Order: sequence, then structure tokens, then C-alpha cells
Amino acid sequence: MPAFFHHLSEVLYQVLECVGVNPWVVERRHHTFLHREAAWDVHVHQEGHDRTTFHFGSQSEGTTTPGLQSDTDQLSTQNNINIMFSWADWQQGRMNLLMVREEDTPPQHYLLQGIRSDFPQPVTHTDHPDCVTDSQGRVFYSNMTVVRLAAEAHGDRHIRHGPSNSFSEDWDFVDALYCKTLPSEIMSWFTRMQHGYWPSQETLQAARMCGCFLVPDGHHGSVNQDIEWRITPNLIERLLMFSLNMVPIKCMVVLKMLKKQEFVKHMKCVNCKFTTFHCKTALFFTLHRTQQTVWIKSRLIECIVKCLQTILEFLNQGEYPHFIVEGVDLFDGKLCRECQLSLEQAIQGMIQDDMHVLFHLQSDDLGQRLMALPHEVRSYPGNDVNAGICGKLAKDMFEQYLRRVRMACSRLCSNDEADVYTSLNNETTLLESLLADARTTQYDTNYIKFIVKCLMSVKASVTISSCIEFSQPLPRNIWQLYGESLDTDVASSKLKLASMHYCGGELQRAASVLHEVEFDLDDSVQPVCGCGIKPYKDELSKAFCEYTVLNDSHEQLIKKLAFCVRFLREEKFCAPQFLWCEIYRAAGDDVDHRTANQRDWMDWAQVDAKPFMLYLQYLTYRGLGVRHRQMEAFHGLEDIVTSYDKLDQLYHRETVINLFGHCCELEGIVQAALHAYNASLLLRPRNNAANWHKQRLELMLDN
Repeated sequence: MPAFFHHLSEVLYQVLECVGVNPWVVERRHHTFLHREAAWDVHVHQEGHDRTTFHFGSQSEGTTTPGLQSDTDQLSTQNNINIMFSWADWQQGRMNLLMVREEDTPPQHYLLQGIRSDFPQPVTHTDHPDCVTDSQGRVFYSNMTVVRLAAEAHGDRHIRHGPSNSFSEDWDFVDALYCKTLPSEIMSWFTRMQHGYWPSQETLQAARMCGCFLVPDGHHGSVNQDIEWRITPNLIERLLMFSLNMVPIKCMVVLKMLKKQEFVKHMKCVNCKFTTFHCKTALFFTLHRTQQTVWIKSRLIECIVKCLQTILEFLNQGEYPHFIVEGVDLFDGKLCRECQLSLEQAIQGMIQDDMHVLFHLQSDDLGQRLMALPHEVRSYPGNDVNAGICGKLAKDMFEQYLRRVRMACSRLCSNDEADVYTSLNNETTLLESLLADARTTQYDTNYIKFIVKCLMSVKASVTISSCIEFSQPLPRNIWQLYGESLDTDVASSKLKLASMHYCGGELQRAASVLHEVEFDLDDSVQPVCGCGIKPYKDELSKAFCEYTVLNDSHEQLIKKLAFCVRFLREEKFCAPQFLWCEIYRAAGDDVDHRTANQRDWMDWAQVDAKPFMLYLQYLTYRGLGVRHRQMEAFHGLEDIVTSYDKLDQLYHRETVINLFGHCCELEGIVQAALHAYNASLLLRPRNNAANWHKQRLELMLDN
């Protein structure tokens, strides 16, 4: 290897640290996606389903950068289906599917034969639309069920890539079946791994317990394509990726950059592609064959070259083996021979040119950063890129948490069998029982504690709303419920408490809580919403991002997060009466024009935290007769509404404008209020309470 490779490796290593490929961010990615898995699993358990969710791929492994723009891979498996590798795996009372291979079944693929749930015998007939009966009377489960259901769910947005059925290019959703028994073509891998430098024996031992998945993806060109299922050892692959240190992770990132920019130029056929999985496979083989002493910082470029040489070896022999599954050629259906030869020539040129291609990589301006002087490369973790990644991971995780909370509230409020308070009580009891379950992980625990606190706040507000409505005294434990929920974030629960005080006529207490919230809502606080909508300017606070670099625990993050404030219909007497119109915002056939995300939260009042704080301050200080504080709040709200930059960063812009319109009404500025409601309707013509307010004002002006 050229002598300058050592110095260049050191510089490349440092440059990659600065664009998010460092232990700090990689570990953050691991933990973030494990938390998100836990939140989803608890949520589906709450809904009475038996599914498990996993995140795989670049985002969860930490082998990506902002410039690579990697999508997010999510795999979900139904636990109520028992996959049988042999008849000994049969289970009574469950849907059983036996893995079957025929002589003409392609490598890595199986057929799934229906087996009775009451007795270990094959199913002989079925009315299921997605099952196929062969000439021998065997009933096979079709992989097209998943495609059909996804197409029905996503409609025109349905995107299919292999086993993935998604509604966005940024996400890959795969519905799979879990097989706890590893088939022979995977088990043989453990024998092959006995000789080599990697993986470790500890990793291999853990891999034996992983099991595998069957994904709905038939072999291209197969006559049985619609009933074939492909085995995939995703859990083993994730275990291997999680075991890596930073040198192979950085190596993988550079391979992806080369693939994205250079390899793609040599795909002469439209349907040919060299994938990220090809890169990962080359890395695995190279790690297995190469002594561990090679994988050090000063030899990073040498490691990259060795991976490229592994790819060259496979290109030269015209066959690209799977690292784990025996008998699989990853070129099959992916890369024709012409493209293989073209890519082979290109990679040979890169190596012969001493990897000068690295100076031309555009992802994350890597080439320019490499040519920069060493003192111009700012170290991690405090640079803007790393801070931005940490901030986005934190925001996205809590956004997912809030979506799960929203779905739980929607489900509980639609329960016709019991009142909402009883449903909430049963729900929190269920969640608390999960905390005591020995199988509950720390990731589960963090989310369960979070959602319990959120539901405690709803329970308290539902109770107080009922008491206010019927002029009843408050229960003794009500303050305990509120107390247990006030630290869900920096503002939303406290603002609901302040609103409750205001609605109960306790204006001084409301003012005291609002003062505390105002002190906490500084520039480092990041707004977050779980409604599934995005502001026009979905920007992160720089101060928040910098905070998340060093503070990544739940307890620390919630100090810098401000959730939108939500009032369910059952909580409406804890909200100012003007907000009730948001709860009943639909006019005419507006309900028919709601998206799936809007169907629940549009029956509630939802408003961003800071504008709601200002609105409550206006009402509270107006009631207290403190005019100068009342006008401070008015002008603060006016500043948000009249500033496009500030308004476009809100989630519920139309509601905030409506609140400002109400303040204008109370100030006697009727024309300004009418202008506000018209502006609100420009943003959202339907499902907007401004329709009611505008009609009311126009009637008043006509009279």
C-alpha cells in the first residue's frame, strides 16, 4: 500500500467523525431505534395485537450520514403464526405453516403449507382468497396477502420494492413471519465461521439464538413466485453490525458513498443495481478473512481497498455469495454480466489510481473535507452536523412516542363499553403490569413510564372537567395525578394545569403556573407534535441540538421538549370555551375530507405550547386586571402570527391564528379578528373552527 495511505487514513477517519460516523452518534442511533421498537411493541400490545417490530438497516446500525439520505427499514412480524421447520414444531390452537422445499424451489426460498391447528395434519381445503391449492391437494399460503393489504391501506401511495410495501420512499415496511428454528442453509454458516478472525465466539453463540424471518418475496421468474417466501437472517446481521468497532463502520460508510456516486455510473441496464447489501456482504467477508490487526485507524483506506478487492473477486468469478445463507448468488436478478464487467473495470481503476476517487466524493462534502487543512476539521461531538443528528434522533423518537399516545387516546375515547375514565384506569393498570413483567426491557420501561404519565394527565383532566361541568368538589387524589404527569415535558402538562386553574376561576394559581412555564420555554426548547403533520419549516433549534449531544437520557431530554397541548372532548371543561370550537371544528361534510392521521386529533383541541401559553396569559391577566402583562401576551401572540418565519414553524398554525383572532375580539378590534379568521381559512379551508368564528362575526357586523 502507498505510504501516504496512513496519513490519509487518519484524516479520513477524522472527517468521518465530523459527519456523524463516530461512537457518540452510532450508539445514539442504536439506542434510539431500539426505543422506537419498544414503543411500537407496547402500543400494539395495548391494542390487543401480538406483533413485534424491528428496525434494520443503515439508520439503526449507524452506517449512514446526512448526505447519504438513507431510508428507514422496519420489519414487523405476527407472533400468532407458528412457522414449522419440522413436524416437531407443531403447536395446538395456533395457525401453523410448514416450511416446504421442492426440487425446483430456488435457493433461500420456501413454500408455506397450511397445517391444521387442532391436529398435526395438512389442511386439505380452504376458502381463503390468498391461499393456493396444488395438484397434490396441498394448501400453500400466498405472499400476495401482504401486498393486497398494503395496497388497500395505502391506495395510490402504495410503493412496492421486493418484500417492502410502503407509502413513502423514506421508509421500507416489511411484514414477515418469524421462524425460531434456523434452517440448514443458515446453520452451515456456524461451521464455516469456526475458522476466521471474525466474528467472535461470543457473537456466534448469541447468533444461534436469533432465529430468522420469512419475507413475502418470491424468486424472480419462478413459476411459484406468488407462494414463495425468502428466508433472511436480519437479526444475525444486525448482531454482527452492532458488534463492530468504528473502523469497519467507517469503511462501510465509504463503500456506500462509492456505491451511490461511482458504482451507479456503471449500471448499463435499467434493472441492474449494486445495493447496500452487496457492500455489507463484502465487508463481512473481508472482516472474516482479514486479521484484526488490520482494522485500525491508520489503515482505514487499506481496509476499504480490501473490501473493494473482495467485490472484485466476486465480480471476476461472476458469483456473489451470501455471507450467511449458503447457496445464494446475490448477483441473481440484481446484476447482469455486462454490468458486472463494467463495474469490475471501474473498481480496478479506483485501486490502481491509489483511491484518489475519495477526493471527489460529494456526499457530505467528503472530498472537500479531505482536502481541507487538518485544523479546519472540527472534532466531534460538538460540531453542527453531529449536533443536528442527535437533535433529530431525539425529536423523531419523542414524535413517535406522541403518535403512540395519540393512538391510545383515540382508541380509549372510542370505547363504547365503558366511560373514558374507566378505560384510562384499565389502560394504566395494564401498562403498570407490563413494568413488572420479567421480559420487559429497559427500552420498554422508558416508554411505558412515559405513556403512563401522559395518561395520568388525561385522567386528571377528565376528572376535573366532569367536576367543573357538574359543579362537584375535586377528588382528593387529583393533585397526585397531576403531579405524576407534570414532567412529561417542559410545558404541555403544566399548561393543561394552568388552563384547569383558569377554567376553575383560580386565576392567581393559573398565573403562577404560567410564569413557571414562561421561564422554562427558552430558545433551547424544541416543539414536538404527534399528529403526523409537519410545519412548513421543520427546523430544529440549534440550542436544542447542542443540548442533546451531551444529554441523551429521557429525563434530560424532556427538559428541552415542548409538546403540543391536547384537550380531548372529555377534557373540554378544562379548556377555555373558545377552544371548544376546535373540538367541534367540522362543518358540513368536512369529516369526509380528513386523512387517516386527522380522523382522531381533529375531534380534539390541539395547539402549540408557546402560543397557547401566551393565549392563556392574555386571558388570565385580563381576568386579574393586570393590563400591561395582558398586552405583553397579546403582542407576543401577534408577533408569532404576523411573522412568517415563526408561524411556519408551528404545527397547528390555523388554531394559533384563531386564538389571536379571539384576543382581537376581546380587544374590540373586530376587523382585525375577521382578518385573522380569513387568514386561518387560507391555510385550512375545511375542518377549521374559523368557519364558525367568521360566520358569527359577520352576523354580528350585519346586525
